[in-house]
Amino acid sequence: MSNPIYVRLKQTAINTAEILGIPSFYLDHKTETEKSRQSLKTNALLRKCFSYLNEASMDSGHGLSHAEAVALDAGSIIQVEGRIQNREARFISDLIVYAQIAGLLHDIKRKEKDHTIAGSNEAKKILNDFQIEDRYKRYIAAAIRNHEAFKEFPEPEDEIAELISDSLYDADKFRWGPDNFTTTVWLMIDPTNMPVETLYGNFIGNLRYIENIKATFRTQTGKNYGPEFIDMGITIGQVIYKEMSEILSNQSG
Repeated sequence: MSNPIYVRLKQTAINTAEILGIPSFYLDHKTETEKSRQSLKTNALLRKCFSYLNEASMDSGHGLSHAEAVALDAGSIIQVEGRIQNREARFISDLIVYAQIAGLLHDIKRKEKDHTIAGSNEAKKILNDFQIEDRYKRYIAAAIRNHEAFKEFPEPEDEIAELISDSLYDADKFRWGPDNFTTTVWLMIDPTNMPVETLYGNFIGNLRYIENIKATFRTQTGKNYGPEFIDMGITIGQVIYKEMSEILSNQSG
């Protein structure tokens, strides 16, 4: 990142996130998070999934690190939700992998118009080469199709399809919290050379938009923990906005 103001603002965001601490989802669900992390590291299907992800062709703010974070949390959420639904432990272990595949592939066409539809279609092609049941291929593709906020989406095929879809959605929207301000926004700005004044002018409107995400979480786990992620992100955003105000005021003074 070449703009020294953005370097300063990003560091402010990181410092503020450290002061706010770890979202309680990770404190309350350490076991699920660790199991999800081990699955990402060791499962053969997921290793195969990684081979289809090319950082150079992915969106700057929604690249491999974003996909991994979404996959990790989707794998954790689906464990909690599976137990709420009294699913068998072996079945939940399978669902972890399917939710994580959806997480890894969900933004594979992020640069394209209607990226959820394009990504869903691409996932269908990729999954043709995977030795999993056809219904789970459909569930994963449908979850990718359904992961965008404030959009109409088709009714899930059944309860399992809904579980995978909703776990992906909520894991993706967890990223609209601290991650958005410590990482994503700077990755998106860096290649564009966006003037600070432009970011500043749009910032409050973007914070209001993010605020609306709190009402969209779909699983019970997302509803319980998602608003905290968003509130933490907004707090970081407000600190950044105040600092931008001071910087621009000093420059014009």
